[in-house]
Amino acid sequence: MKATDVFRARHMAIENRLYDHGGIDHSDRGLQYFSALYQSVLEANNTKPSITDGYDCSQNALVERINGILKQEFLLYQCNTFSELQILVRESISN
Repeated sequence: MKATDVFRARHMAIENRLYDHGGIDHSDRGLQYFSALYQSVLEANNTKPSITDGYDCSQNALVERINGILKQEFLLYQCNTFSELQILVRESISN
């Protein structure tokens, strides 16, 4: 994958999102995610990058598992407000 490919995909995701606040973009340690082009689209849209801090593949697997649990077990309906979503995420992590 080239940096321009992930840039276009992220830009499309930003244009189609249903919220105005910033977000978190999690990725593995692929060089395309470190590129100035990709980082610029994150910064311009108030999105924080989340990249594993080393070459330990289990870190990425853990984040992917947490995201999967949130999507498949806890986010079964669309929240009405961001505050409601924050409560749901906190509860899912605490339980």
